[in-house]
Amino acid sequence: MQLSASYTDLKDKSVFITGGGSGIGAYLTEGFLQQGAKVAFVQRSGAREFVAEMQAKYGVAPLAINCDITDIDALQGAMAEAAQAHGAIQVLVNNAGNDKRHNLADTKVEDWDQGQAINLRPHFFTAQAAADGMRGAGGGAIINVSSVSYMMGNAGYPGYVAANAAINGLTRALARELGADKIRVNALMPGWVLTEKQLAMWATPEDLAAHLDRQCLKQHLQPEDMVGTTLFLASEASKMITGQAIVVDGGVVVTG
Repeated sequence: MQLSASYTDLKDKSVFITGGGSGIGAYLTEGFLQQGAKVAFVQRSGAREFVAEMQAKYGVAPLAINCDITDIDALQGAMAEAAQAHGAIQVLVNNAGNDKRHNLADTKVEDWDQGQAINLRPHFFTAQAAADGMRGAGGGAIINVSSVSYMMGNAGYPGYVAANAAINGLTRALARELGADKIRVNALMPGWVLTEKQLAMWATPEDLAAHLDRQCLKQHLQPEDMVGTTLFLASEASKMITGQAIVVDGGVVVTG
């Protein structure tokens, strides 16, 4: 993966990423490794091959911890393990999520609760666990990965859309609460990123063509397109940016 910019202040920073072993998260892990950061990530399934690949490329392996992010005790325990290995977490990227399709009529209470437990609840409790260490380090950056799905008003997954809207509100609230401690909190709002999962499950030729027609930039988004903005938000290059929702969608939605 070739990056067009580097951020020297990220070297040796302790970075923690949820879902950092696959999809967009794997590209984020690699991006931070390229900057010389010390990266730990949680993943529900094994990431042995990915870790070995990163070791071969960069001479250093990310710390991979198996964890179900709906288990908050386990998630916060994984963060403590990462801090023990790499020092207090200075950059937190809440990347993991699941845009499983569902509709209003068939969604049960347990389905709703499970969706929020994956797509919203971890964003709060990882910030809770990271805040003290960031204060002690003199500041930090939290990047909450959301989606433009709620800005578009997409149907087909209302619980997921609701969670993404809530992530934006949570981001603003945490930015206000933590700003005095030089902890910045921003949301990254991807458009339709064509991960392997998206291509396998939902990206029909018709839907891809229709979506591309809505974009200002006529090129489908790839996972690596999320890396540069994430690194920018993590670095001191964005030291006065907080409480913001940064859209990276090729120009589907218009903000302001």
